[in-house]
Amino acid sequence: MRSARLTLALDSGAFVPPADGAVLVLRPHAGDDLSALPRDRVRVVTGFKPDHDWFAARGYAVSARIDGPAAAALVCLPRAKEAARALVAAADAAVTPGGPIAVDGQKTDGIDAVLKDLRGHVALSDALSKAHGKIATFPAAAALTDWAARPTQVDGFQTLPGVFSADGPDRGSALLVATLPDLKGRIADLGAGWGYLSAAILKNAAVRDLHVVEAEADALDCARVNLTDPRAQFHWADATTWKAPTALDAVVMNPPFHIGRDADPALGIAFLGAAARLLHPQGVLWLVANRHLPYDRPLATLFRDVSDVGGDSGFRVIRASHPIRPR
Repeated sequence: MRSARLTLALDSGAFVPPADGAVLVLRPHAGDDLSALPRDRVRVVTGFKPDHDWFAARGYAVSARIDGPAAAALVCLPRAKEAARALVAAADAAVTPGGPIAVDGQKTDGIDAVLKDLRGHVALSDALSKAHGKIATFPAAAALTDWAARPTQVDGFQTLPGVFSADGPDRGSALLVATLPDLKGRIADLGAGWGYLSAAILKNAAVRDLHVVEAEADALDCARVNLTDPRAQFHWADATTWKAPTALDAVVMNPPFHIGRDADPALGIAFLGAAARLLHPQGVLWLVANRHLPYDRPLATLFRDVSDVGGDSGFRVIRASHPIRPR
């Protein structure tokens, strides 16, 4: 879908990157076709580790942050409005004044609202519509400083626009914290976000070390600020493939189950599999999940002992122990 709009913008002359200089592509998703752009000049910028690794594996120059000026940029809008505005502002600040910036997104992800807001700040072109989305361009003018991402303080924690639960702890995580026993030994918080669960885990003096594993670089940066305990070790990684340095005593998690707008229970199930793989034979998984998610069968195949230990009408807190090793 994105490639169709990008090709339309290039072929129509609506988006014309200069002949020289880097072309930033901000926050594309794994699977996005960027072949219409000059590969040797494209610099993919994404802080989401699975997307980062997907483009790196295909030979693109990839970084988690914008690391220098550019001649042009393509902004792939995320769903969160404040994160989308911050991303457009980052492109506007990085591209040489007058250089073209294309803003692309699905209608269901709020492209219309962002373009409407942009018209009051920059010389925005008419939008081109295709494949259930729109793309529009404007010349970089360093005019969007008010849109730049700024940290927010919530109950003593720092968050950033676009990270999960940026406005404060979600109900599921709060339920899990209320249920957790005094943990000890070597622990991992998979999909740790900005560190709410990890902060609760580190209150236990018997915790030897805590692996804070998070795929979103912005969230992990917040966790680094929020967790100053030297027992915390930070890993920018896909939790479903991350490897611990040694078998763990416990894993704690509130796993994601969406990819974009679409619910995908397979993602949460992959987190369950990762936990079983990481734990030692007597290890314990502490998990919170929405009640509608189909986790009972995979949990039964991955752990010998599974029980509900808390929750409410919308969430289950689950304890699963003694992972079953494949033969």
